[in-house]
Amino acid sequence: MKIETIDAYQIYDSRGNPTIEVEVTLASGTKGYGLVPSGASTGQFEALELRDGDMHLFRGKSVFQAVGNVRSKIATALCGHDVFDQSGIDLVMIELDGTPNKACLGANAILGVSMAVANAAAAEKGVPLYESLGGTEGSLLPLPEIQIIGGGAHANWRTDVQDFLVIATGAKNYAETLEITFNVYHAAGDIMRERNKYYGLADEGGYWPEFETNEAAFGVLTEAMVRAGYTPGKEASISLDIAASDLYDETTGTYHFRLEDRRFTSEEFTSLLIEWCEKYPIISIEDPAADTDWGGWDRINRAVGHRVQIVGDDLFTTNLTRIREGIRRQAANSVLIKLNQIGTVTETIDAIRMTQEAGWLPIVSARSGETEDAFICHLAVATNAGQLKVGSFARSERMVKWNEVLRIERQLGRRARFEGGNLFTQLARV
Repeated sequence: MKIETIDAYQIYDSRGNPTIEVEVTLASGTKGYGLVPSGASTGQFEALELRDGDMHLFRGKSVFQAVGNVRSKIATALCGHDVFDQSGIDLVMIELDGTPNKACLGANAILGVSMAVANAAAAEKGVPLYESLGGTEGSLLPLPEIQIIGGGAHANWRTDVQDFLVIATGAKNYAETLEITFNVYHAAGDIMRERNKYYGLADEGGYWPEFETNEAAFGVLTEAMVRAGYTPGKEASISLDIAASDLYDETTGTYHFRLEDRRFTSEEFTSLLIEWCEKYPIISIEDPAADTDWGGWDRINRAVGHRVQIVGDDLFTTNLTRIREGIRRQAANSVLIKLNQIGTVTETIDAIRMTQEAGWLPIVSARSGETEDAFICHLAVATNAGQLKVGSFARSERMVKWNEVLRIERQLGRRARFEGGNLFTQLARV
């Protein structure tokens, strides 16, 4: 089925900032849409999100140039193309852009089209998106990684650690992961209000804290688990997103906790994180070292990588070349997967496959600036990725994604699989 028209519009993300929506119409009249998210804590190796930069227009954040690129250059190149040729379509846009980071057309323009094409193809086939992307092989429901306390760039640096999250490692099925998280999330909120530590909600729906130290959050999290009726490290475990690149001074090679005004060498910083892993029920750490501090990655992965998921986000930025280098160095054992870091559906799926082939664990992830779209839920199931991170257990742009997995579970019926915390038994073999 041929693509007949491609159009684009400026819409708004969950922070109220401009982003792009693409509409692809097929010769049959079938339509598909692509809504593009945006990150606040972005890696230096990500594909370029094209914004206009006119400070008199949406404070420089408008995306009219990206919209124009879709309507002109991309539409001209792709109209008449077979919508079922996802990889061919994505390759045309990559070659049309001609830059290593999609700086010419904008990764937001390219991704919007790529997602819209995938959705249009699924609609034309009359099947769910996960089936269109993954065939009949995609059946694994993801284990959620859900933010309870937000910090870093998501909460005006009220903590230096960007995310304190919960993974329901003891859940027997997907629905139970949400029940456990619900109970822990609300227990944590009760504790923070009782102690006057609650300031509001962060960008991704987690609590915006008021702590004196970063480590104080662990006390609230573990107490919330107990108050909710769970054993920390059994039914519920802790996951951290350190976002260490945001804390790193390249010139001095040191890390800085603003909240406590403490500075660390790379060795001291990784030693602190290793100490946390010994003291608290931590099952996963994302970006424990800066994206240029390979030594820090090596130290923490060697120390705890056999039992803790060591996740590269800013380190890899869903980029095949960087993931390949990380695998060669054995720098981690997991890769965070974000569509808009690389800019096409095809490259994103390739990144997931490369991660899995290395025996590592992929985590499909949203961004802090999200939309009402649930594309990533289908991507996670289609590729049997096994994990999904979309933010907290609040705010509709987050809940729409947790709810979409419930719908996918119903659609899959008896085919639906769930591994839960058993995913992490793989770590000892990596």
